[in-house]
Amino acid sequence: MKDPCFHLLTADWDEAILPEKFTFPFYYVPHPLALQAADLLQNYLVEQQDWRHDFGFTEFEDSYTCGKMFGVLVVKNADGELGYLQAFSGKLAGSVHHSGFVPPVFDMLDEDGFYRKGEEELNQLNREIERLQADPKFIELQNLLVHLRLAAEEELLRAKEDFKQAKIARGKLREHEGAKLSMEAYQQLVEQLNQESRNHQFAYKDLARSWKFKIQAAEADLQERLNAIEKLKEERKQKSNRLQNRLFEHYSFLDPELNSKSLRTIFGVDIPPAGAGDCAAPKLLQYAFLQGYSIVCMAEFWWGKSPSNEIRIHKQFYPACRGKCRPILGHMLQGVEMDENPLLVEPDARRWIKIIYEDDDLLVIVKPPELLSVPGKTKQDSVFVQVKELRKDITGPIIVHRLDQSTSGIMLIPRNLQSYIVLQKQFITHDIEKRYVAVLDGMLSEQFGSIDLPLRVDIDDRPRQMVCFDHGKPALTEWQLVALENGRSRVFFFPRTGRTHQLRVHAAHHQGLGCAILGDDLYGKSSNRLHLHAERIAFLHPRTGQKMEFEEPAEF
Repeated sequence: MKDPCFHLLTADWDEAILPEKFTFPFYYVPHPLALQAADLLQNYLVEQQDWRHDFGFTEFEDSYTCGKMFGVLVVKNADGELGYLQAFSGKLAGSVHHSGFVPPVFDMLDEDGFYRKGEEELNQLNREIERLQADPKFIELQNLLVHLRLAAEEELLRAKEDFKQAKIARGKLREHEGAKLSMEAYQQLVEQLNQESRNHQFAYKDLARSWKFKIQAAEADLQERLNAIEKLKEERKQKSNRLQNRLFEHYSFLDPELNSKSLRTIFGVDIPPAGAGDCAAPKLLQYAFLQGYSIVCMAEFWWGKSPSNEIRIHKQFYPACRGKCRPILGHMLQGVEMDENPLLVEPDARRWIKIIYEDDDLLVIVKPPELLSVPGKTKQDSVFVQVKELRKDITGPIIVHRLDQSTSGIMLIPRNLQSYIVLQKQFITHDIEKRYVAVLDGMLSEQFGSIDLPLRVDIDDRPRQMVCFDHGKPALTEWQLVALENGRSRVFFFPRTGRTHQLRVHAAHHQGLGCAILGDDLYGKSSNRLHLHAERIAFLHPRTGQKMEFEEPAEF
């Protein structure tokens, strides 16, 4: 029987067209076969009438309005035919099943499955809890208890005030009559007043005891109903935990040898990240392994309007997410020969810094692109290492500010601790003037402006940053258009804050300039390099206080 999820690319093909290794899913340029498959899927998305999902292309919006990540996996079947599988992340048009797309690893929405049945049991408990909480008698008892506590507090306060005033009156009476009465008559008066005080104390205790009994009786009536509600809540909690545990066990992922691991085992935690396993890449690989297909290459692209906080461009290819997919794909692709991670590949020759000024207090250097500012987890070569090699007499922390690995340009290097402290203060107080030049992959219509979008790290896809008005740190960039060149824009950036990837996100985000920096492999499209360069800096010399200014033109 023909597999409805297998879409034929060609039955007659040459071995030379296949890639030598499988796609490294976290950093790649799509192989021509993956591009061909993606193009066919995109044509289908334009022409299909099978389902309706508003990707944000029109003014009309419904409950499913949102862009979506799609993926293609090129495979060989047992007959030697070359084809591709297609998948989407999460749900599409409110469903996880659509003709021609691979199924989810586990279908939580299956009406006959344990999860939906378990959900219905939880919903029944929720409805019963809501019924008990909405019972007029329960509400009446709650209100009665509140009323009794307020009434008791008010009456006891009044009683205290009455007794206080009576005490004051007794004191005045003792003082006033003491001079007029005989000793015997005065002692009788004192005894009478003391007895009155004791009577008041007994009366207050009786009143407090009376209210206590009333409140305890009301609490007992209410507690009986609260116990019934709490019992249902505890039952709901236990059933929810059992259902969640069972769900994590059923989210089980295969490797090429059909060895299986559950979601919990893969992540090594009781509660894996929400949505883990529902992305396109795990779906594609799971289906290919189950069908016995040989995997060739893969690619994922965004289709539709960008989310408000992330940067996703229509029809652009993106790597698999690191937070949710990296642990899963690490298991699923074990033993598969993949392309090398270009981020870990050392260049054929070292990219050396260039020293353009130095004195006894500081160096001014130019960092080439793709050189780290400080040593990383997998790469040691960096500005820090090279400065130590070139100037062995240098002391102090050395690095007072940084440039992204892909960004080139001017950096200040203090030669001693005192210079470091002075320069660091200038950076903190924003007294150092910086200008970057960049080439944007698009045409700007305005001449200048400012971008004020708070940023934070995308915890599911580090090191990518995202716009977040709730938890992001303030980030402000001023910009100026320099020239329009062959469909691209050359701009100056003047960052007023120094957030990670600030200029890259502010350029690419639709609420910023909406044009990614040319060569930005995180927020735009890969090229020969990231066209972002720190070309000018002005500061006060850490010893003399004299203003110094340096400029180094970009090589692009």
